[in-house]
Amino acid sequence: MSGESNSLVWNAGWAAAVQRPSEGFHKNWALEGFADQTVRQVVRVTGAGTSARVRLSNRYGTAPLEITGAALARTDEGPAVQDGTERRLTFGGAPSVLIPPGGELYSDAAEVTAAPFDSLTVSLYFARPTGPTTFHAQAYATAYRAEGDRLAASDPAVFSETTVSWYHLAAVELADGGPARRDTVVVFGDSITDGFASTVDGNHRYSDALAERLAERGTPRPVLNQGIGGNLLLNDSAWFGERAVDRFRRDVLDQPGVRSVVVLVGLNDIGFSEVDLPTYKPNPDNSAAELIAGYRTLIALAHAAGVRITGATIMPFKGSEYHTPKAEAKRREVNDWMRTSGEFDAVADFAAALADPDDPDALAPAHDSGDRKHPDDEGYRAMAAAIDLAAL
Repeated sequence: MSGESNSLVWNAGWAAAVQRPSEGFHKNWALEGFADQTVRQVVRVTGAGTSARVRLSNRYGTAPLEITGAALARTDEGPAVQDGTERRLTFGGAPSVLIPPGGELYSDAAEVTAAPFDSLTVSLYFARPTGPTTFHAQAYATAYRAEGDRLAASDPAVFSETTVSWYHLAAVELADGGPARRDTVVVFGDSITDGFASTVDGNHRYSDALAERLAERGTPRPVLNQGIGGNLLLNDSAWFGERAVDRFRRDVLDQPGVRSVVVLVGLNDIGFSEVDLPTYKPNPDNSAAELIAGYRTLIALAHAAGVRITGATIMPFKGSEYHTPKAEAKRREVNDWMRTSGEFDAVADFAAALADPDDPDALAPAHDSGDRKHPDDEGYRAMAAAIDLAAL
């Protein structure tokens, strides 16, 4: 890494939890990988700075990953970037880099001015075949692909292929020449945290709404979304990432300046065991007591790191494929423990905030995306509104 990068103090800007390559819920390029292709990815930062660096991941690669070239720019619209803002990224002063299997690395610092809620475009060129790629499946943001080296392409039409996943991109960090800050909020969990069913490219996840709410109050803070669709508290999944109790340190506690985390996980541990689908394996019949033991592990890890932890109640899911009397009993037992035990530093009662007043076991129709368990854009805003900002 360059001396300039080493002299700067880096704060949170944007991040995503990475996963093993898989087919996922939407078409993606993770299994086929890339060869003589350029990928442009757009992210919205919630931090600010005058310098930026990106973290690239080959965590689940089985061979070295060659990044032949990379660039960072301010976003115009779609795959287009603002004229005059593109910066070629370097790695230890070199324009290309090899990332070993299982490895991650940072680019050198690039001069770019970013304020909260600005969008930045990261372009990566892969000259040689990558093989299956480390990625984040459910971005709810469009990634664009073009044939050949199009790092400097000014015509957005060359980026004719799209998916809604992020590839090899794990973080964008920002520096402003000032000291380190300990003000980052991380939201951590499964598809509801990830923003499932939110408007693509709309930035309507509950993490986005929470960052906007903090800014509107006059206390802007970086909010990082470390949700993974399908993630489980207690079990690893080939499709949906390592279990939450194992990835918590990497995806939450190792983020720059983390001060507080909001945890919403457990729905899939309850629901998978009620459904016989290949993608819902493993699906052991975990008890509420086992789930509570898992939450206690997260609480202990957070407190050992001096991080405040807010527990979020599991929202209603009556009418979904997950719902049975046994599953409902587990949800109620877990939520009752969260509300009454005092073991979390605070509780965000998402279940109460989004429940149907006429049927508290179901999501309110105004907040239901249509599958009876994931909120819509309005529901995600209601979640953010249910968080006690003073507890963060």
